[in-house]
Amino acid sequence: MRLLTRREHAAGELAEKLRRKGHAPGDIDQALQQLRAQGLQSDERYAEILTRTRVEAGYGPLRIRQELARAGVEAALIDAALEPYRSEWVERAENARRRRFRKPPPRDYRERARQARFLLYRGFPAELVRALLDHSGTPIDEE
Repeated sequence: MRLLTRREHAAGELAEKLRRKGHAPGDIDQALQQLRAQGLQSDERYAEILTRTRVEAGYGPLRIRQELARAGVEAALIDAALEPYRSEWVERAENARRRRFRKPPPRDYRERARQARFLLYRGFPAELVRALLDHSGTPIDEE
């Protein structure tokens, strides 16, 4: 209960934290079932909150998906959490790029590669990054 008072947790996160504290697997499963039954723990709610927070911080769908999967959230819940933002990724990527670099998309290869790496690291798909920065026809370094 104490862990849930600070922030939402995925069931997988809670189970791992309880395992590290030395609790028995059976006790962990029972505790998680009780928390879910009482509405105190929800992977769906966790996925929605984390997704909204990361989107507002300028992260893309790949990075958010990876973070949710690492926390043990099921793929269907991840897809449902990302769905409301599906049509916004181009705009969100441009906002993240503009916020970080404060200038129009670059025409020189070196700066384009730098901005592409930033957006890729933030979790935006390579195709989206390429389309966003493709103003001069120069290929983007995706490493």
